[in-house]
This record gives sequence, C-alpha cells and structure tokens, in this order.
Amino acid sequence: MSQYPSARFSVAPMLDWTDKHCRYFHRLLSRHAQLYTEMVTTGAILYGKGDYLAFNEQEHPLVLQLGGSDPRALARCAVLAEQRGYDEINLNVGCPSDRVQNGMFGACLMAEPGLVADCVAAMKAVVAIPVTVKTRIGIDEQDSYEFLCTLVESLLAVGTDALVVHARKAWLKGLSPKENREIPPLDYERVYRLKADYPGLTMAINGGIKTLAEAREHLRHLDGVMLGREVYQNPYLLAQVDRELFGVRAEQPSRHQVIRQLLPYIEQQLGEGCYLGNITRHTLGIFQGLPGARAWRRHLSENAHKPGAGIEVVEAALAKVPEEMLVYS
Repeated sequence: MSQYPSARFSVAPMLDWTDKHCRYFHRLLSRHAQLYTEMVTTGAILYGKGDYLAFNEQEHPLVLQLGGSDPRALARCAVLAEQRGYDEINLNVGCPSDRVQNGMFGACLMAEPGLVADCVAAMKAVVAIPVTVKTRIGIDEQDSYEFLCTLVESLLAVGTDALVVHARKAWLKGLSPKENREIPPLDYERVYRLKADYPGLTMAINGGIKTLAEAREHLRHLDGVMLGREVYQNPYLLAQVDRELFGVRAEQPSRHQVIRQLLPYIEQQLGEGCYLGNITRHTLGIFQGLPGARAWRRHLSENAHKPGAGIEVVEAALAKVPEEMLVYS
C-alpha cells in the first residue's frame, strides 16, 4: 500500500488542460483524488513574467509537475513550490514532444538515468515534501526491461519517493505527442513486473485506463492509478472515485450540484478579470451521455466567449439539462 494514500488515484498532468480552473472543478467532484498541475518548466518559474505556481487552496492534495534537467534550477523551483504550499513535486521524464526534447527534458531524459538521479537528489536535498518521477517504459529502440530497471535503480539510489509509469514507450522521432499516446502498444504486464521486482518503491500506472473497474484491477498489482483524458472528457467519473476507490461513504454529488457549487468560484474569477470560457471549457463533458448534454455544450460554446459573459450563461446552459436522480447503495 502506498505511503501516500492520495496517490491511489490521480488525475494526470495535461498541458493546456489541467490549469487551476480545471483543478478547482475536479476537486468539487472528488475530495481525495490527487491532482497535478500542467508541466511547468524551470525557466518559466524562474524567469517568466507570470505566476506559474498559482493555485487555489481548495486543490490539495496537489502535485507540481516540473520540466527541466538542470539540478540547480530544479532545486530552486522545488524550494519555491514548497514555500507556496505544494504537497509534492513530480519530475517529468515522459513527455515526448519536440519542444520538450529541445529543452533537454521529458522522455529523452530516460537515456540519462544518472542525470535524472542527480535532479531528484538535488530537489530532495532542499525540500521535505515528496519528490516523485513520471516516466515511460522506454524510448525509441531503448525499450528493454533492463533499460527501464536501470532508470528505476538510479531513482531508488537517491530515495525517490514514488514513480508513475505510463505503460507505453515513446518514439522521440516520427510520432507526434498525440500519436505517442495512442500508437505505441500498452504493456501493463511490464509495469506489474517492475512493481514485483521493486516492491519497496511506491508505483502508479498510467495509460489507456478508462473505467474505475479497470482501475481496481490495476490496484491489485500497484499502489496507484492515474487517469488523464478519460477524466477530462468525462469528468463525472471523478464523482465516483471517493466511494469506489477510497472507501469514503459521503454522498455523491449530482452533476447539477457540482455546477451550482462552481458558480461562486466563477463569479470570483470573473471579478478578477478572468474570461468565462477559460473556466467553462473544462466543464463541457460533465453531462456526457445524458439528455441535454449537447444543448449544454452548445450554449456554453456559443456564449461563454462573448464580452461580458457571466454566470447567467452557465445558469441558462444548466437549465437545458433535465435534473438527474441519483440512487445510492
């Protein structure tokens, strides 16, 4: 069992998707799921003009995912993150995009296990919160089990607190990031084997998981499960996580209740100059598969971008969806 209970289920870091509005919305659906930021580069944090560490206090437990390969820069960012109140830091050793490779971080770091270990060690030396790593099972032609074990052993040597494994290898040349999420075959058995061979390392699995039934099967072998796009496209899946995976018997909120709970946050953000569509885009899938779902999406898509759009747009969209009845066991 994981020493980080929240890691039992987490929502994957997704660039351009899991921003602070998305995470606030997700937290209304699940109190216990672990949430991740989008990957943030050390350069953005240290030299960018924006506040790349901003989050809402309600988002905890929250992990900052860092992109970088300079141990000193990562250590500086780790200190800043801990000071801001993040619960954990995760180093990205799995993203295969060209812009990430050009910055010498992401999946290409799998070929540099010593450097990855140095990065983790530098962060662990300056913070008390957990430092974890997210990786693939291999890159390009370097996809043997032994190659993966070399990375894991380097991480164990510096006391890495946990590992999240996307159960596909990444092709650094020839495939787009989207294709790298779909074309390389999944190999769950390799991740199970890795956990069996390194039982002392907290380990979670990511990649292609679509249901909580599948998540429960993975939890027979591993400490945690991470879902990404399925949660984003069908966010109400999160409303079942606390009951189904954490054993919490609290009442499951209805979809309408979740949106109504979101309204005060929307008003507050609009008052600070936020654009309505930046928040509502994350909610489009909340009614997936129900009568009125298309009308909900259409009304928000057609109106949330208009100048001066406020919560009345959300309320009008909500009125187009029949209130559902929930039956609790």
